[in-house]
Amino acid sequence: MKKIYDYIIVGGGIVGMSTAWQLQQRHPEKSILVLEKEKSLSLHQTGHNSGVIHAGVYYAPGSLKAEFCKAGVDATINFCKHHDIPVENCGKLLVATNSLEMERMQALYERCFTNGIDVELLNADQLKEAEPNIVGLGAIRVKTTSIVNYRLVTEKIAEEFVEAGGELSMETEVVDMAESPRTITVQAEEKGLPVSFEGRFLVSCSGLMADRVTKMLDIETDFQIIPYRGEYYRLSPKYNQVVNHLIYPIPDPELPFLGVHLTRMIDGSVTVGPNAVQGWKREGYSRINISPKDIWDMVRFPGFWKASLANLKTGLIETKNSWWKPGYLKLVNKYCPMIRLEDLEPYPAGVRAQAVMKDGSLVHDFLFAESKRSLHVCNAPSPAATSAIPIGNYICDKIDERQPVGRNRTEEAA
Repeated sequence: MKKIYDYIIVGGGIVGMSTAWQLQQRHPEKSILVLEKEKSLSLHQTGHNSGVIHAGVYYAPGSLKAEFCKAGVDATINFCKHHDIPVENCGKLLVATNSLEMERMQALYERCFTNGIDVELLNADQLKEAEPNIVGLGAIRVKTTSIVNYRLVTEKIAEEFVEAGGELSMETEVVDMAESPRTITVQAEEKGLPVSFEGRFLVSCSGLMADRVTKMLDIETDFQIIPYRGEYYRLSPKYNQVVNHLIYPIPDPELPFLGVHLTRMIDGSVTVGPNAVQGWKREGYSRINISPKDIWDMVRFPGFWKASLANLKTGLIETKNSWWKPGYLKLVNKYCPMIRLEDLEPYPAGVRAQAVMKDGSLVHDFLFAESKRSLHVCNAPSPAATSAIPIGNYICDKIDERQPVGRNRTEEAA
C-alpha cells in the first residue's frame, strides 16, 4: 500500500520551500512532500549568493523579475522581522566611473522611476561624502536595498512548513519520473537506497538540474542550463567598515551579470565579487571543477556554442581575471583604489544556473514549463532569493487555476 501525496515539490532551495510552505498554508488538508537530495536545505544557489535583498533596479518594466522583486522586498523583510531574522537596510550605490557608465546610469535611473523604486542621483562630491573610500563621477543611491542570510530564511520557512503538516525527505535524489493520467511516480534514491513516491501534482524547483528534470517527463523545451561560476573574495577584517553601502558598478545592459561589487554581509564582513566564468561542473564550488557528464551535455547543445561565441570577448576577459588576481583586483580598484592584492582572502564561489536557448540567447526572466500534472521552474535568475515568496505565491496561483488534485488528504493504492 502506498500513500499518494497531493503535491510533491522537488528542490529544497528557497523557491522550493517557499512554494511548499504557501501551498500548505492555502491547503492545510492536503499532503505535501518536499524532496531534497542534500543533507541540508539551500546548499546550492540559495546558500551561495551574496545575501542581498534587491530593490529591483535592473529589471525590464513589466517583466516577472520586476514584478516579483518589488513584491519580494517587503515580503522578505516582513517575514524576517516576524521571525527575528537579522536584516540590515544598508542601501546600495551604483557607481559610474566613466562617461559610458554615466550614460548607462541615467538609463537605470529612469528605469527605477518606471519600476517605482525610491532612488536619488549623487554627483561626485555627494558620492565622496556618502562613501569616502569610493571614487566615481556619480552614483545612484538605492535606499531600499538590504542584506540577510537566505539560508536562515529558508530554514525558518521549512520549519513553518513542517509545523503546518508538510513532510521533508532529505538526502533523497530524484533519478526518474513517469506521468500517468492520474498521478506522477517519482523514482529516487534515499541515502543511496531506491525508493518511489507518488503524487497527484509535482512542482520542480530544481535550479541547476531544472532541464534534466523536465526531460524525465519528456517535456519538450528548447533551453538548457549552462553553469556560470561566480567567484568571490572576502576582504581582510580591517576593511569591515570600508563602505557604508553596498557598492556596485554600472552593469553592461546586454549581460545578465551585475559586475564585481563590494557587498556588506550580515555577519559584518565584506566580500568582493562575483565575476562570471564558464563552469565545467553544475555544482562545482572548488577552484578546479570538472564533470564529464555536465561538459558532455553542454558541448552537445548548440545554444552553448552560440552563446559562447556571442560573448567571447567578455568570457575571455573573465577567465583571464579568474586566474590572474591583479586583473580581478583592477575591477575593484576602479571604484575603490585602496584595496590591495593581499586584502583579497579566499571565499566560497557560487554557480549560477543560467537557462540558454537553442539560438544562444540568455534567458533574462523567469521561465516555466509544464505538463498536465507538473509545473517546472526552469530559470530562476537573480533576484530569485529576494522574490521567493511572491514566486511561490505565483506558482500556487497557477496550480489552483488548474486544480488537478483530488479532495482527499491521502489515498491508499495497491
